[in-house]
Amino acid sequence: MTRKIKRSAVNLPSACFPDRGYKRSFFTLILLFICLSSCSQSDHHNFNKPGKIPIDGRRWYILNNASSGFEQLFNGKQFEHINTGYGTVLDNFDAYYRLEDGEQMTIDSMMMFDWEGTNPDHPMTLYAVTADWKRIPIAVFTGARYNAWNGPDPAKPDVYVLKNPISDIRYLVINSWGDLPGEIELYGSYKKPAPVPPVAKNYYPLSNYFGVNAFEWDFEAPEDPAKLNEKRLSAIGNFTGIRHYLDWEKIEAKEGVYTFAPASTGGWNYDTMYQWCYDQHIELLACVKACPQWLMDSYPADQRDNENIPMRYGRDPKEPASYLEQAKMGFQFAARYGRNRNVDRQLITVDKDNIPRSGLGTVRYIECDNERDKWWKGRKGYQTGREYAANLSAFYDGNKQKLGKGAGVKNADSTMRVVMGGLATPSTDYLQGMIDWCREFRGYKPNGDIDLPWDVINYHYYCNDADYDNSKKQTSGVAPEMTRASVIAGQFTQLAHQQAHGMPVWVTEAGYDVNNESPQKAPKINGRSALEVQADWLLRTSLLYSRLGIQRVFYYELIDDNPKLGSQYSTSGLINTDRSARPVADYFRQVNTMFGGYSFVRTISNNPIVDEYRSGGQTMYMLVVPGKGGVVKYTLDLGSDPAAVVYGPKYGSVQMDTEKRTAISGKIELEVSGSPLFVVPSSVR
Repeated sequence: MTRKIKRSAVNLPSACFPDRGYKRSFFTLILLFICLSSCSQSDHHNFNKPGKIPIDGRRWYILNNASSGFEQLFNGKQFEHINTGYGTVLDNFDAYYRLEDGEQMTIDSMMMFDWEGTNPDHPMTLYAVTADWKRIPIAVFTGARYNAWNGPDPAKPDVYVLKNPISDIRYLVINSWGDLPGEIELYGSYKKPAPVPPVAKNYYPLSNYFGVNAFEWDFEAPEDPAKLNEKRLSAIGNFTGIRHYLDWEKIEAKEGVYTFAPASTGGWNYDTMYQWCYDQHIELLACVKACPQWLMDSYPADQRDNENIPMRYGRDPKEPASYLEQAKMGFQFAARYGRNRNVDRQLITVDKDNIPRSGLGTVRYIECDNERDKWWKGRKGYQTGREYAANLSAFYDGNKQKLGKGAGVKNADSTMRVVMGGLATPSTDYLQGMIDWCREFRGYKPNGDIDLPWDVINYHYYCNDADYDNSKKQTSGVAPEMTRASVIAGQFTQLAHQQAHGMPVWVTEAGYDVNNESPQKAPKINGRSALEVQADWLLRTSLLYSRLGIQRVFYYELIDDNPKLGSQYSTSGLINTDRSARPVADYFRQVNTMFGGYSFVRTISNNPIVDEYRSGGQTMYMLVVPGKGGVVKYTLDLGSDPAAVVYGPKYGSVQMDTEKRTAISGKIELEVSGSPLFVVPSSVR
């Protein structure tokens, strides 16, 4: 292997690097002898050297749209290509490794194996972030010496000892341009973290799992936008929650002048729309998204896109002040639709056609933009987790009121809950970056909780045969039990439990197309049509998230974007274009009517799935065959109850199919398929 090596100066403090004349303890000298003598590369990774600090490579997270982390850097295999993902947005990025509670390390020596590639102009740098938030460089890797272990200073590659040991570490940080060593080993002293307590799951009523994404024209006809439309409202009534896609421009077409009823763009009446949802007990999440034209105009003509980062061109995405305009908009929305009737009227700014109002009390949740990890939009549309945390800090409370009066949702209404923008890529790495920014820049509350500027964790997950693996080609939707949906939900709820003081977790986008040309299609299975399979799988998705402790689910979307197209997400509607119900809408309405107040208790069987639910003193059992379905027989034990009523969702009906069954020796035999059954024991024959 021929390599061209060109050295370039690396400007780091000399104190960070080893000194050949530096005197160490006898133990350290022995350690160095072992390290040096073990550099016959064929068996190096099998040699267990004393003082090696264990690094769990799975805990590294990358501030980039990477599909994988740095686990390969610490797995003992130095002859292995490090793959951090393809099509990354950022050429230069940081990766973080947080020390857990009680975990301690002091690094006095380190080694990096040089296997492939050179990077003298863009070296990798390893830092330690100490308890006082100082970022101290430890090592630089240039790839200038092939097939050899290198110390922290590229000018002295055979010296592995740091001149000054690094301790009191909060994080390890790797800054990289993509060229990495084959392996990194750290040496010194180490203390294991405290044991992690198990997640205490919370379970919620089934009514939480029948939400849908919709627009204002799903409530009000475009030809008469000031009034609610009865036919459209009838379709909305099938669902228990609405995630309203609200373009920022609709309420602030002119900077600093706000319009709600009527909106200056489109003439929509959000006051009546939100009031109707409130009166119908439909939980409304206002997802305020997309840059208004006046903000886009600050960008060069060839970079204008309403999905850009919500700040003026040229600002620093790492600074909360860069998002002042969005924070002001959040204040105005919360002032009007929140519960605080005592907002300073001098801070409320509406145009001449709008009545100044505050404290209407119709909206409890507001979402700060949508999918801020927009990797497909490039750098102008993509925020790292730390950048989005800075954005949220402004939007939430004006960066702890540092942005002045009239900025931040909480400064208008402390009870309105801020939902983080749903993540397009369901990775806890992004969320971890958000949390760690808050540790550093917002600190901790008096009770010891991290001061997080959001109240709900939120991600998106579409079940398909690629399952978010970039190496696979997506061709079809699949049943929720056949994907990593359960694993991903567990990762988010675990992180919420450990580091976000048990914050609720929502899934605000999921769904299937019904066009057979779509790679997100619900295919025909076992004689059931695509519409019926869509209904089965979405109902099963709700039941799955119910048992996993996700608090709410909203599906994409109410009505097809374009029923004539076979492209992804074009035919994901839960109702028809004439506003009549598809099977899934009937299923949701029927199950919510009968069992919306029931909450998950336990799983009795995994195949078929048999879950127990309760509401007050009443028990209900849900049974379904996972995966592709099929029909199996299952004997359900009713205990002392002599009978039961079996319910099944029915398309085109107001009510579910029902069948009364008498138990034999306390048991009933059921035929279970891919369409869920619900069984309620009865004490009366």
